[in-house]
Parts: sequence; structure tokens; C-alpha cells
Amino acid sequence: MPSVGAALGVDGFANTLGLPESQRYVVFLVDGLGLELLRSNADAAPFLSSLTNVEDVVCGVPSTTVTSLTSLGTGLRPGQHGMVGYTSRVPETGRRMNALKWDQPVDPRAWQPYPTVLQRLLEAGISASSVNDAKFEGTGLTVCSQRGVPFHGINSIYERLDVVVDVIESAPRSVTYAYESRLDHTGHGKGCESEDWRTMLTTIDTELMQLRDELPRDTTLIVTADHGMIDLPMEGRFDVHAEPRLLDDVSLLAGEARFRHLYTRPGAAEDVAARWRETLGDRAIVRTQDGLEDWFGPIGTDVRGRIGDVVVASLGDFAVFSSREFGIELKMTGFHGSVTEAELRIPVLVAP
Repeated sequence: MPSVGAALGVDGFANTLGLPESQRYVVFLVDGLGLELLRSNADAAPFLSSLTNVEDVVCGVPSTTVTSLTSLGTGLRPGQHGMVGYTSRVPETGRRMNALKWDQPVDPRAWQPYPTVLQRLLEAGISASSVNDAKFEGTGLTVCSQRGVPFHGINSIYERLDVVVDVIESAPRSVTYAYESRLDHTGHGKGCESEDWRTMLTTIDTELMQLRDELPRDTTLIVTADHGMIDLPMEGRFDVHAEPRLLDDVSLLAGEARFRHLYTRPGAAEDVAARWRETLGDRAIVRTQDGLEDWFGPIGTDVRGRIGDVVVASLGDFAVFSSREFGIELKMTGFHGSVTEAELRIPVLVAP
């Protein structure tokens, strides 16, 4: 988003990605469209595969929707904006919050206090807006990642195309963010190696080609993603309750299967990490908070308590489950969240 701001000619933003100068921009995020998945299924997405990609872009850690959407929306890393995982601890209460459901009484503007890039662009005179499913209006994640600009709620895919085009045409200099969730849902349910996933990719590819055709010629369309995905075989699913000693001194378990946050009693982090390393071996990276800045960026004092005292990033065909607390995850096929190339690398496709 900062690169889009610079490409629109707004002072105070750096065009790190080298995006082309343009009067109008549409930034369209396809949830779950990892770069490796796109390239291995190029035949199913001829339009997207024909576009120029900005290489060597990663979504950040953890590679999960709430974190990545807020990073995209603010231009900040999670150690600053504070959305550190799908689930994480509220330090003030010790309770676990699901950042998609926003199921704790937490003010999202206090949780994530920084203005969005869209808001800054609007204040600089650019017509900025968000087009998303109507059900997402006013949710905690939307407030954290897209606040400060008009929200255009849509109730169908066909309506989205019309609304995006109408909004982008409403001003000579404009930027619109749009979001697509179906590919991620298909991956979680059916697997990203399934024919259902490929069919959905083809559907979205066709819709994006139609959108490009309908947009004004002075508009640049950017298609990107929030993370990639892998399918996880049953034999790689480790239930932490099968090794109860791993939960000794752990007061709260959060994150998700591929990236766990472990909150420990005071002073126990090193012992907990040592037990997990001994048990998991090379199937995961187990780290304490020392040195996590390479994953989270600079960590604010108000954010540090949200991050696990120990974090567990799964590798290969492996993930850490909790049948008692996160049973729904055992029903899924596709996963993300960790630090592998398949999960981190995302496309930034430019359709000028």
C-alpha cells in the first residue's frame, strides 16, 4: 500500500516495489493465493499467470490472514501493529482472542492504534475506499486493517465488480481495496491440491480478467495475497495432548496449527522451549521471544505480551494440534501460518 501511495504521487510514501505511476489503483487481495500455488497451477489461471510479478515478496510472520491484512493495510510489521496471530493472548485479561471473530471485549482502535494507508491517502486528497463482503463492515479486523475510508459492502460477486468499477470511476485519482475469500475457504476444506481448488482458481481468474476489462484504462490493477497454503497429511498431525508434559508450565495455548503461541508461567520459557525442541526435533522451529524481531519486526512494549513466550513454527508436513481446544482444525485439509516458502511467498501481479 505505501508503494501504491507513492505511485499515485502522494508525498511521504516510498515506492519500494517499483509500481508504475497511475491515476487510479485497485488493490485486489485473493486470500490464500500463494506464489508457489499460482505457478504450479498456471494453466488454471491464464490471466493471472500472464501478468508481471514483483518478485521476492513475502507476507510476513505468521503467514495468516489477520496479520497479513493488517500489515497490508497499515504498511507496518506485526510487532508494531499488534495483530500477531489468528489467536493470541490479551495481556490485560490473560484470555485468548480470536482476531477473526473478535470474541473479546477489546477496542480494535486501541489494539491497533495506527492509521491505515488508505486513511492517509484519503487525507492527502486521494479518493480511497474499501469494497468487501457486507458482513465484514465494522468488524474488529476491518477496523484494524481498513478503517478511515468509506466501506462499500457487497452481497455477491457480480455486485463486487460493479461496485469496484463505480467507485474507482468516481474520482480522477482514486484507490480501492477489494478482497476475495473463496480460494482460502476451498483450500482449508478441500485442500489446495484438490480439483475443487483449481476450479475455484479458474473462476477467480476469469472474474479478475473481467474486472480488468471493465476498469478505466488509466487504472492499474494489483492482485496479491495474504499467504500461501499447504495440504497436511494425517500422519503429520501431532496432538499436543498425546505428550502432556509439553503443556507443563504452559498457561495458554494460542496461534494456529502451523504457528503456535505458548504462554508460560514466569521464568519457565526456556524450560518449555527445551522440552518442545527435544520432542519435535527438526519438525519445527521452537523459539523464545529473544530475537523474534526478524519475524515480527520491532516489537512494541504493548505488543510483546500478545506474543507467546515460546513460539512453534512447524516445518514440512507437520503441525501442532490441540484436540481439546482447537478441534475444528483437525477437520481441515489445507493450512498456513508458518515460515516455509510455500506459506510466505505471495504474488504481486501488476495489470497496468
